[in-house]
Order: sequence, then C-alpha cells, then structure tokens
Amino acid sequence: MGAYPPDYAIDYSENIGSGFWIQGRANFTYASSRFLVYEEPIYDTAPWKSHVGYNIKQRWGYIAERLFVDDVEVYNSPTQQFGETVMAGDIKYRDINGDGRITPLDQVPIGYPTSPEIVYGFGTSMGYKNFDLSVFFQGLARESFWLDLESTSPFRMTTNGGEQLKNHVLQAYADDYWSEENPDPYALWPRLSTSLHPNNSQTSTWFMRNGAFLRLKNAELGYTLPRRITDRAKLTKVRFYMNGTNLFVWSGFKLWDVEMAGDGLGYPIQRVVNFGAQISF
Repeated sequence: MGAYPPDYAIDYSENIGSGFWIQGRANFTYASSRFLVYEEPIYDTAPWKSHVGYNIKQRWGYIAERLFVDDVEVYNSPTQQFGETVMAGDIKYRDINGDGRITPLDQVPIGYPTSPEIVYGFGTSMGYKNFDLSVFFQGLARESFWLDLESTSPFRMTTNGGEQLKNHVLQAYADDYWSEENPDPYALWPRLSTSLHPNNSQTSTWFMRNGAFLRLKNAELGYTLPRRITDRAKLTKVRFYMNGTNLFVWSGFKLWDVEMAGDGLGYPIQRVVNFGAQISF
C-alpha cells in the first residue's frame, strides 16, 4: 500500500500605508493511497474487479443507467436477480461483461474514495483605520458518499426494543419518485414499496453523490471606537463586532447539508450569528 501526502501552507502579511493592513493564509492537503498488492482472485476476464492500483477507500458497485420504463423492458434486459422480482420503476444496471446477467462481476470502481483526497482552506483578515474584517473558507474535494437507504427509505419498517417503527417520507423523495402517474426514468427515488427492495439497495451510481463543497466557515466584522472617545470614558479599548459560523456552503448536493453525507435525518450543522462588544478597562 502506497501513500502520497503533500501538505502546503501559505501565510501573507503586509501593512499598506494610511492605516490599511492585510493578512492572508491558505492551506492545502492532498492525501491518497493505493493498493500495490491485494489478496484476491485472478480476474482475467474482469480486470475491473481488481483492487490493485486503487485507493483503499475506493468502492465498487453497479453502473445504474436509469429506471425501467415498463415490465416489457425488464423482460428484454439482462437478468437482475437480487432476491425479489424486478418491475417497472426499479433501477436498471449495466451489463459490464455482456453475459446477459447482472452479477457481482459487473461491479466496477465507482466515484471517488469515501475519504476526501483534498482538504483545503483559505482566508484573509484586513483592517482600515477603525474597521476590521476577517473571513475563512473551508472545503474538500475528491470524495463520494452514498445516500443511507436504511435510514431514509420511505415507509421502511424497523424494530427498536420490540416497538415497530416506520420511516416517514423525506420531502425530497416525495417530490421526485417513480410512479405510474410520473414514470420518470431518472426520478430521484425508484417505485415506492413498504420495504427496501434489494434490487434498488445495491451499491451503485444511482445513490452516489459528490461530497465536494466549499463553506464560509467563519466571518467577522468589527469596529473599534477612536481613542479620543475611549479616553474620555476612561476605557482602554471598545470594539463592537458581529460574527458568524457556517454561514454559507457551495455544493452540488442539495438534499441536505453535504457534511451530513448520506443520512439527512441527523442533527444538521448549525449556522451561528453573534453580536457583541469587547470592552477593556
């Protein structure tokens, strides 16, 4: 197993006349790994199954093409047997090896590793006379995650301490699922059922998402009263400020906060805004 962990950091500071100053900082980490040797069968006819050369957090799964349009298409497509009958509205997988069946030999490396290969941040602090401003951005890239079907599957029944519990329907799924009235082959959720259909719960590209994001992690704006005012009040320093944490996030994933990954039912990351004053005597 090999690893590649470059790590960089940059700091900048300068005073520019007339009371203006600025500082900047940035960091960047790229951490990856790959299998040099892996104990596995010899995949002469399915080389895509080999782990050699891939990241240790790489996942294998099926390539999902779309949802089946109707039962005729199911009948005329490669056989998908995962324990229950496949019907219109279920996920259609690609027959990679062309043998007319969907089996584990059709699983290929999909997405990025489940741990980010790139983590970075950058920010600046600046001031002009009595005003100051600081911001810091944080992000990551080259990471994939999968929606947690066990937690988010609509109507799924579970048992907790002898009590029967039923999942509710997330608004995102309620707004975009396959049905006979809405036979969208690219709907977010396949046909509804009272249990998690084994065909649709296979690891695949259907429920895979890109975990990359950029977040405005911290920002603060401040104003310090002039000395002529604080001296009259016999104070050393008075500074008013407002700051915030987790203010904005930019991501291609829109169902819930991307840092919650596959389970949108957990406690979300909080946006916090503060107003205050610092008074020194």
